[in-house]
Amino acid sequence: MKRLTIRDIAAIEVGAAILGTGGGGNPYYGKLQLMEQMKKGGVVDVISLDELDDDAWVVSLGGIGAPAVSVEKIYQGEELCRAVQALERETGRKVDALISSEIGGANSMKPMLTAAQLGLPIVDADGMGRAFPEMQMTTFSIYGHQSAPAAMSDSHGNTVLFTHLTGEVWLERLARACVVQMGGTAGIAEAPMAGSFVKRFSVPGTITQAMTLGYAVLDANRENRDPIAEICRRESGCVLFEGKIVDLERSMKAGFTRGKLQVAGVNRFSGDNATVDIQNENLIFRHNGEVRCCVPDLIVILDLETGHAITTEVLRYGQKISVLGLPCHPLLRTETALRVIGPEAFGYPDVVYQPLAEPPVKP
Repeated sequence: MKRLTIRDIAAIEVGAAILGTGGGGNPYYGKLQLMEQMKKGGVVDVISLDELDDDAWVVSLGGIGAPAVSVEKIYQGEELCRAVQALERETGRKVDALISSEIGGANSMKPMLTAAQLGLPIVDADGMGRAFPEMQMTTFSIYGHQSAPAAMSDSHGNTVLFTHLTGEVWLERLARACVVQMGGTAGIAEAPMAGSFVKRFSVPGTITQAMTLGYAVLDANRENRDPIAEICRRESGCVLFEGKIVDLERSMKAGFTRGKLQVAGVNRFSGDNATVDIQNENLIFRHNGEVRCCVPDLIVILDLETGHAITTEVLRYGQKISVLGLPCHPLLRTETALRVIGPEAFGYPDVVYQPLAEPPVKP
């Protein structure tokens, strides 16, 4: 078990924003809430999958809504506590540990805040290894977990319980309709999972991954080294493009931030152009009209100088950016997974997923 420090949280913010592929919500506000909780005596204890008991009762949780809304409508801070407590009342059993539905963006911070508030450990893993816009897109749902009963709570204290669903996609549809009425953001906790299931079907070590990645970027900036090269080295990634944002379409539709980014090349990409299609996260990257990277691999937009991630809600005209491609975890590349999180699942039937280089096996 590792107890996180405030310095660790600052590093996780940087790394989780990178892994969020533009989505998951901006982690800055979540970081401030978590740090305040820690200053009041709250602790964040992270346990590895090896330390997790097979019969432990583990709840996956995170925020739901549009990243563009989260900039203006800040979380009250106890949404996920109420959701977890509603699940405990419904199931009649206490939760043993929490796990993030996605490590990307603010959904790295919110589960840790909830863990500190409830005095529970959080598992060093998640259900995506990145961020995706819809709840059935977790490895938990992809590989057989039934998400009901699930509980959802907003900043006003309204709490909704979903007790029966005819399929995983129905939690996404019904919860998305609710979150629109709740003002565009809420917290949601899904049915408890056995520790043995979590060990098999979660993406392992992602809190540690976000933390070490964040420290690497912070250290590179402090030591005047290239942070983008450091990210590529650590994550087996590559620079897909460098350029200046010349056009941005972005709107809120049906509880999602949707849009398209257009970029004019600079440096070795001078004279070229690129686009990125967005649905909360960066989905499809095209270079001179040709698809070069797509979901489920990670398309990451960074500040060209600092290597810090630029999430979709804070993209602006004129920003100079670097676009990276990072390979996703093997659990996201199976035929079963691609039916749920491949390009066709997002409305791109003509885009064929071509994986980036296989990620290395980590000890």
